[in-house]
Amino acid sequence: MTDPSSGTPDVVVAIDGPAGAGKSTVALGVADRTGLRYLDTGATYRALTLALLRQGVPLDDPDAVTAATAGVKLELQPALDHPGVLRVWLDGEMLLGELRSREVNAAVSAASAVPAVREQMVALQRSAMAGGGIVAEGRDVGTAVWPEAEVKVFLTADPGERARRRSADEGDEAGKALAERDRRDSGRKISPTRAAGDAVLLDSTGLPAGDVIDRVVRLVDEARRKAGRRPRGRRGSAW
Repeated sequence: MTDPSSGTPDVVVAIDGPAGAGKSTVALGVADRTGLRYLDTGATYRALTLALLRQGVPLDDPDAVTAATAGVKLELQPALDHPGVLRVWLDGEMLLGELRSREVNAAVSAASAVPAVREQMVALQRSAMAGGGIVAEGRDVGTAVWPEAEVKVFLTADPGERARRRSADEGDEAGKALAERDRRDSGRKISPTRAAGDAVLLDSTGLPAGDVIDRVVRLVDEARRKAGRRPRGRRGSAW
């Protein structure tokens, strides 16, 4: 997205970290405060996983997953009610709550570990980020998807607090599964969850979300000043 005040693309903000660290809350808050678009890269993997489950593809068979993935057509388009938020569309259907179903939660790590899945999802994510002017959250945005991001943040929190947050959002089973998800995502061979070497490390343990958002917004303001871009202000009613 080009900043009309400068004629150049606006900044890309990459917010990575493990589950329960508060990435969604912070990324949405930063997008709201800065007028940038918002993308949850993890939603693309969840959407692909949902599509494979609907087709009955055995997700423990990498070859079957690879073959089926090539036929799944996903799009990233603005949400109908929130134009600044990019949502995943599958066959003309905007996906929302079904991406957080128990079945998808249990299967997404296995599907995400297949190289063909990561290749296709990263290409989709990059297509949405190419114009700049976006806050993207995920596990490998700053390391694999968009290493050139002007602002990189790795957001984490104490494992106990992350488990409590996830349990509050998705129930006790989700909280119990967090440690296993961490193990899979940090240990996979392709794009493991880790901080980029030039990322700012933020520990959100015990901090109000507003404080974390304030810190990231200051990073965005600094990046814009360095690039000679003017702050664009709040998005306002778009959220």
